[in-house]
Amino acid sequence: MKELNAYVERKNQIAAIFGKKPLSLNSAADRKKIANSIDCELSPENITCDGELPRSQVQARYRLLSRAGAQLQALDSSVKIYELSY
Repeated sequence: MKELNAYVERKNQIAAIFGKKPLSLNSAADRKKIANSIDCELSPENITCDGELPRSQVQARYRLLSRAGAQLQALDSSVKIYELSY
């Protein structure tokens, strides 16, 4: 849960800047929003910043996001993260 909690904390820090409500892992609706966000960030264009990031950074981002996604799916099996589907 370490990666998932860090991910949600980072998203909440960004949301606070814009005065938005923080996300909670206790809410099914928020878990779905988190899953959609992880799915979006895992898309090839986003994870590589349109090819601008070096391979080492892309791999580190992929590891973090895929672990957070797996942890979220373990917490709530109803959420879908299509970029993690095999």
